[in-house]
Amino acid sequence: MRRRSSLTSLLTAGALAATVLVTSHATGALDNAAPGAGDRAGTHASAAPAASKRAARHWVNTWTSMPQLTEPHNMPPAPFTEEGLVMEDTTLRQTVRVTVGGDKVRLRFSNAFGGADLPITAASVAFPEDGRAGTDAIRPGTSRPLTFSGRPSALVPVGAQVVSDPVDMKVAAGANLAVTLYLADGQASNDITSHPGSRTTSHLLRGDHVAAEDLPGATATDHWYFLSGVETWSARSTRAVAVLGDSLTDGRGSTTNGNDRWTDQWFDRLQTRRGTARLAVLNQAAGGNRVLNDGLGPNVLARLDRDVLAQTGVESLIVFEGVNDIGTAAATEAAQKRVAADLIAAYEQIVTRAHAHGIEVHGATLLPFGGNEMYDDPAGHRERARQTVNEWIRTSGRFDSVIDFDRAVRDPADPGRLHPGLHDGDWLHLNPAGYGRLAAAVPGRLFR
Repeated sequence: MRRRSSLTSLLTAGALAATVLVTSHATGALDNAAPGAGDRAGTHASAAPAASKRAARHWVNTWTSMPQLTEPHNMPPAPFTEEGLVMEDTTLRQTVRVTVGGDKVRLRFSNAFGGADLPITAASVAFPEDGRAGTDAIRPGTSRPLTFSGRPSALVPVGAQVVSDPVDMKVAAGANLAVTLYLADGQASNDITSHPGSRTTSHLLRGDHVAAEDLPGATATDHWYFLSGVETWSARSTRAVAVLGDSLTDGRGSTTNGNDRWTDQWFDRLQTRRGTARLAVLNQAAGGNRVLNDGLGPNVLARLDRDVLAQTGVESLIVFEGVNDIGTAAATEAAQKRVAADLIAAYEQIVTRAHAHGIEVHGATLLPFGGNEMYDDPAGHRERARQTVNEWIRTSGRFDSVIDFDRAVRDPADPGRLHPGLHDGDWLHLNPAGYGRLAAAVPGRLFR
């Protein structure tokens, strides 16, 4: 499959170069343009970067969050949610940690689940003060306004997303970015798009403070809203791996503003090796998500195109999901045999669809949940389903490789349970040390 991925990249290089040419005409975002400048004045000196630069660099997603319909308890806190209206005359500042770096960035905003158009009045990107996650302050002099097809504002239709024009901004691998939005009119719906499991603090303040260096008196909330992706203009050798997952990848049990989910810790390890330093890690997970049926967010089979196949630069996929399907199916022998068989069939579908796009697929074994009040049943039907699924992942040969997360964190003395020192107290989710074990369990040879 690595040969197929390389061949796909070679075959599409010409098409991508042509796309860059068209995009630069549309946005006026040239190497010589001022940061964030669009094509409003029509004064740019050339239509595109030199051909050698087009061949040497491409757009790669460096950060993602899985868009979800916001549940009532995850809506913006008062007074920013009203009946049929959110964030009127409100500035929203949120920080995200990118993975790979590059010379330019562009941002994606999603209205996938909005009940009305999303009117973005103004937006900016900057570096947070001291490079910290979760702060409301930005480093002086680093704020760059965002434009959309040369315009300072954007209207995102229901169900759609919008991509900003490129901004000249050198971003280092692993850096935090501060993204600020101002909504003058708010969004006229209580159905909005967010990613509740941000494990990162965002800030809300009345009025237009897009360019402000800090937001005194702002209201803090640990959710991301509207922002779904950051792309970077990076070396052609830069590529991305997407991770489909649930709360164990979304990071429940990790440290708020600590960026110590397993995907974060794995990225840190990748940065220490020359052969993997240009690998972007895209966390496409959500707490409560399932493979087969909608739960918190669309099921994996429904969101595969949006969250993996449509992401720029993806050459590999890790599938680490299925425990919620087992845990929410009835604790009977028949129901658990059915869900195990259905999960295996779903994995087959994921592999087939990803391979058709030249994407390698790596299967991760499901973790034990013995002792968890919700998922552990006395008769052991769910545990037998988990073992059936894990055996298939390990031995079927359908995945391009197997990542044995189960072996990495289970208790050797009681393999149906997590190691006592590695979970957050509920015998289902891990603590930062447990997530570190997962990060260390990914074989280094897989992504060289």
